[in-house]
Amino acid sequence: MDGGQLTAIIIVAIVMVASIFRARVRGPRHSAAFDDGRSRAENQRLRDEVHELKERIKVLERITVEKENSLAKEIESLRDR
Repeated sequence: MDGGQLTAIIIVAIVMVASIFRARVRGPRHSAAFDDGRSRAENQRLRDEVHELKERIKVLERITVEKENSLAKEIESLRDR
């Protein structure tokens, strides 16, 4: 190994160690992951919201299907005349 390769390896090692040290000093990026009370409440709120949205989608799907069926029935009744 010549001097240039060794220098490159040392520079990469220093950068890696510095980035690991910086990440440790900064701490976790998402503090909510460690705050059980707030994260649980937020998770429950989001679950409730998803449940409500799913119910609304079901209603919209039912309305759409009913309209399609009633429209199809009207078309068939007009054809029969």
